[in-house]
Amino acid sequence: MSTTVTSHRPRPPAQPESLRARRLPAYAAPVIAVAALALAAAIVYGASIGGPVLVIVLGAVLYLVGLFAASNAVEGRRSARNRTWSALIHSAFVLAVVPLASVVWTLVSKGTERLDANFFNTSMNNIGARDPNGGAYHAIVGTLEQVGIAALITVPLGILCAIYIVEYGRGRFAFAIRFFVDVMTGIPSIVTGLFVLAFWVLIVSPWFNDGRPSFSGFAAALALSVLMLPTIVRSTEEMLRLVPPPLREGAYALGVPKWKTILRVVVPTALPGIVTGVMLSIARAAGETAPVLLVAGGGAAINFNPFENNQSSLALYVYQQAGEASKYSPARAWTAALTLVALVLILTIAAKLLARRNRLSR
Repeated sequence: MSTTVTSHRPRPPAQPESLRARRLPAYAAPVIAVAALALAAAIVYGASIGGPVLVIVLGAVLYLVGLFAASNAVEGRRSARNRTWSALIHSAFVLAVVPLASVVWTLVSKGTERLDANFFNTSMNNIGARDPNGGAYHAIVGTLEQVGIAALITVPLGILCAIYIVEYGRGRFAFAIRFFVDVMTGIPSIVTGLFVLAFWVLIVSPWFNDGRPSFSGFAAALALSVLMLPTIVRSTEEMLRLVPPPLREGAYALGVPKWKTILRVVVPTALPGIVTGVMLSIARAAGETAPVLLVAGGGAAINFNPFENNQSSLALYVYQQAGEASKYSPARAWTAALTLVALVLILTIAAKLLARRNRLSR
């Protein structure tokens, strides 16, 4: 006679209701936001103390208070603090994006008025206050030449200087280089313009111009180079320091010389960051007005020679057109500003794509 033994698996203990975390419903945050904006609008417009900006600011404060109170009542203090800080972070992001979006929208909406062939094919030579025509061809040429020359001078010099600081620099000399680079970072653009004016325009240029000082686009490029150099050096230095030491050590273990390790391993690894720093410096140089005005003089005619006579730039063109007493000048200024932003954006995208392609090809 056999007996069958049946085994009963113990059931898991039931989870008490008190241990289940309660959560706010998904619609709670939008409802609180709408209620906060409505209450803020009622307070501001009811008391006649402000406009839409004050409504948004007060609504954001009321939203944070309401969200904390609702979350604290349902989820507890810890979750309430988490939700509140998350909302503050999101608000900071929106606060940073809204001005940028506003600038882009203003540029696009106002800059398309003169976005035509005449604007890009003509200059301001012989254009009067009552003439609706006239363009920025001369300023576009000046910007491309001045920024191009400045980049040819500064990019190799800045990258080599950063390589020396990171890979070779030791002692007081490297410390002195870092110190002067930091000092140059804070130099105002007008000071660099005055320096180039006093040195190049008034002292050097008379040697090549029959004893007379001469404005030129090359002088503006020299001033822009002084502004670009510290940005390139510091950004390249930081990118080179981020390259992992095992990459260098592995190359040294294989018998690769140090200069070839830097050229074939370190620099390609840091290339995307280096390109970003270079494009930031180019964007700053392209938007400078004071150095170009001081040492290039500006001008309304087209000048393809950066080593002789006055030359304009897009930033200077915007400054001049914004101050002109003509009803057609503001449209030219906005279109030139849009052109400058688009030009920098195109150069940045092209440089990023080129750096990415070169990195992947390795």
